[in-house]
Amino acid sequence: VQLQASGGGLVQAGGSLILSCAYSGSTFSINAIGWFRQAPGEQRELVAGISGGGSGGVSRNYLDSVKGRFTISRDNAKNTVYLQMNSLKPEDTAVYYCNAVFPSFRTGWGQGTLVTVSS
Repeated sequence: VQLQASGGGLVQAGGSLILSCAYSGSTFSINAIGWFRQAPGEQRELVAGISGGGSGGVSRNYLDSVKGRFTISRDNAKNTVYLQMNSLKPEDTAVYYCNAVFPSFRTGWGQGTLVTVSS
């Protein structure tokens, strides 16, 4: 398994969760990794991305609707990318996946981790 997402659960609106993405392989160590989500009946969308583990500065980008609430980070020593989610809203309910930001480096999506936000 090259990517394993975990940390989802049921939380009330306004609550917080931390998702973890454990990765293996050099592809994911050096390339940008993102958190994606897919709500029922919706297309998968990129929620947040973080640049690779090179010597340059770290860059992050976020979906407009999560800016100021979600924070993506990575620990290259632990081969893990995190998504800190605060002030959760019911519309954040979805299955969350991690994968390479750029399609040419992606692997299978796996099962993801379900986040359910109750109102």
